[in-house]
Amino acid sequence: MTKDELVAKVSESTGIKKVDLQKALDVLINTIIATIKTGEKVNITGLGIFKVKDKKARLARNPKTGESIQVPAKRAPKFLPSKNFKEAVK
Repeated sequence: MTKDELVAKVSESTGIKKVDLQKALDVLINTIIATIKTGEKVNITGLGIFKVKDKKARLARNPKTGESIQVPAKRAPKFLPSKNFKEAVK
């Protein structure tokens, strides 16, 4: 499902204009991203937790040449689904 399809489906269910839902969804996404950038978690009950995971520097191997490569430390977004979300998907 694409973002536009999601907006259309929610619009049908709620009667809210697609334009208004599109703006709200954009604000929601941008707010989650901005909050994650600061290192804070975003917990949406029934859905899950968005957070940042710090990954340590490590030594990796190039599979073609077998050469060792140093991979630098980095930050990566992580999503932890809620228990209800996991059970609904089963």
